Amino acid sequence: MQKPDSLIFDMDGTLWDAVDTYAESWNAVFRDMGIDNTVTREQLSQMVGMEGRKVIGLIMPDFNEEKRQAIYAIVNERRRTILPEMGGILYDGVREGLHQLAEKYPIFILSNCAKGIIRLFIDWAGIDEHITDELAHGVNFMPKQHNIKLLMEKHGLKNPVYIGDTHGDGEESRQAGVPFVFVSYGFGTTDNYDLKFDDFKSLTHYFMDL
Repeated sequence: MQKPDSLIFDMDGTLWDAVDTYAESWNAVFRDMGIDNTVTREQLSQMVGMEGRKVIGLIMPDFNEEKRQAIYAIVNERRRTILPEMGGILYDGVREGLHQLAEKYPIFILSNCAKGIIRLFIDWAGIDEHITDELAHGVNFMPKQHNIKLLMEKHGLKNPVYIGDTHGDGEESRQAGVPFVFVSYGFGTTDNYDLKFDDFKSLTHYFMDL
C-alpha cells in the first residue's frame, strides 16, 4: 500500500456509535403516527452502513416503497432534531486522533447516511476544524465507491484510503480502487482489508508514523 495523501472516514461504527439515537428517531415517529412497530438497538446495529433504501425495506416490509420513503423522510427530520441533543458515543481517541491526523493529512467523512447528518455529527463532536469535506449518501443517493471517486476528483486526491467498519465498506473501497483500512471495534466484520486496527489510537499512531 502506498503512503496515503488523505484519509476518508466512514462515520457510524468508525468515529461514533449513535445507534440508540437513530432507533429513537424511528420509534418516536412510529409512536406519533400510531404505527405498531419498534426498532431495537440490536436490529438497527445490523443495518449500520447500509444505504437507506435497504434499511427502510427491512424496517418496514409491510409498506410499499412510496410509504416507506415518506416515513423515512419524517424520521430523518426527527433525527436532525434529536441528534444534537442525544448525540452518541464518540469512540475513544477519535477527537484527539483527528486533531493529530489533520496536521498531516486532509481528513474527509463519507457515510451512507441522510443529507445533513454528517454536519450534525461534526458540530456535536466539535471536530469541524479538522474536517476538509464530507459527503453523505443522501446528497446524491449514489454508492460509496462513486462518492469516494467524487471526493478524489473534487480535491485532487491521488492516494486516499477509506477507513470503515463493515464488509460493505471494503467492497466499495475496492470498487473505487483505493485501499481499505478496517476498524474492528465497529459494527461489522470482514477479512477484506489492507490494514486492520482494533482501536482509534493505534490507527492514529500508525498514520502519524508513516
